[in-house]
Amino acid sequence: MRIYFGVLKLQEKPEENHIKRMADLLRQGATLTDLSCPVCASPLFRLKDGTLWCAKDEKKVIVVKEGEEPEKTSNIAYEKLEETLLTKVQEIQNKIQKTENVEELQKLSIALSELLNNLEKIKKMKKS
Repeated sequence: MRIYFGVLKLQEKPEENHIKRMADLLRQGATLTDLSCPVCASPLFRLKDGTLWCAKDEKKVIVVKEGEEPEKTSNIAYEKLEETLLTKVQEIQNKIQKTENVEELQKLSIALSELLNNLEKIKKMKKS
């Protein structure tokens, strides 16, 4: 008769996942705060860079005092995205100049049109 010993891995409950993420944050040097997430009421952590973080929702939390406006950090992201799209427009323009294949030209034109539409949307979002 043979007896085998093995480790039975139980399926983790969803609430255990965020508890593990919380423990990981603490090991990485994050600080548990007395604040709670406005969405899920889970405790918030302050990361080393000062960012408030909800481990359960895995999202950044911004605290805005009454009467104040939230910071416009998204403009930086818009500018980086705009710069990337402009680079892609230039790359497609170079490919359009070099190609003589009609099908390839059609694909490049569609891609260029989409990039330009996205650039326009970014400009509108930056203004608002």
